[in-house]
Amino acid sequence: MRQLKFFLCCLLLLPFCSIAQYTEMINTNRPGVSQGAFAVGTNVLQFETGLSYGKEEHELLGTETTTFGWDYAARYGFWREELEVSIIGSFQSNSVTNIRTTPNTESKFSNFRSNTIGAKYLVYDPYRKMELEGPNLYSWKANNRFQWKDLIPAVSVYAGANFDFAENPFTPEAEGQISPKVILSTQNNWMGGFVFVTNIIADRIGTDFPTYGYIVTLTHATNRYFSIFLENQGFKSDFYADQILRGGAAALINNNFHVDASVALNFKDTPSIFQGRIGVAYRFDMHNRDEFIEEKGKAGREKRREEKGKKKEKKKKNKRKDGFIGEDDGDGGDDGGDGGLN
Repeated sequence: MRQLKFFLCCLLLLPFCSIAQYTEMINTNRPGVSQGAFAVGTNVLQFETGLSYGKEEHELLGTETTTFGWDYAARYGFWREELEVSIIGSFQSNSVTNIRTTPNTESKFSNFRSNTIGAKYLVYDPYRKMELEGPNLYSWKANNRFQWKDLIPAVSVYAGANFDFAENPFTPEAEGQISPKVILSTQNNWMGGFVFVTNIIADRIGTDFPTYGYIVTLTHATNRYFSIFLENQGFKSDFYADQILRGGAAALINNNFHVDASVALNFKDTPSIFQGRIGVAYRFDMHNRDEFIEEKGKAGREKRREEKGKKKEKKKKNKRKDGFIGEDDGDGGDDGGDGGLN
């Protein structure tokens, strides 16, 4: 049975695909569950949601469970290109059959598996520096070969709060509580349309049942409209531990809308898991000005002074004796933006 599940997972990976972060195209964390390092962009409001259906079999308890889930995320970028705030969560309904009783007995329960409000901030972006340096105009080979600096990832930090409800069968605590969650995210954008994301996670910190885990996701964009992904997630706590493999694909319908499908499975029988998932992501793009992420420190201050001096010199040249400013002056022209984050 496990071999069949693995074959189906690999089969689903073959024909499909997805897109990565902001400029003209939507930047979504779906269809995986990891968080990329980049934010959605200032004045961008984005919704991501999906439905799942699965089967679980618990060998020790002698139960078979049918699961139905709904996951959701709302993300908004403001103030700076590096920052976004979000609400991320999931709701699940389980129908459990005990096959060790005669006749078999059934029970049902449902609740939120998670509800988290938090913020993510991009603390380091190596691709910004690469854009400023520009390509090598004399060597195609130099621009298209592997370089050691390609291994340096973009890095972001997420901090949030879990809101768990009382008497929730999906959480370890009997009483409702609020607990911290932090994620360190890295992202490499490699040539050939490959994106590699890692998450290091500490969840429900300070409770009696903290959870620690990781997620690694490899996405390959086969063209502008399709991509495929493969993901491995591992987590451990005194309440529950597991290792889950996911695979699937996404299709870009237009620059603001995408659809996706994926499957997930694990490799143990307490319980075994096989789940299918479909979803969509849509953004309201109010990003009315492309922005550079400013360089930090001394280099950034010197660059800003240099740009300010150029603007003054340009204004002086274009100013006539009667005080009229030429049309190419001021903010009406090209603002020098790079199209947002890549």
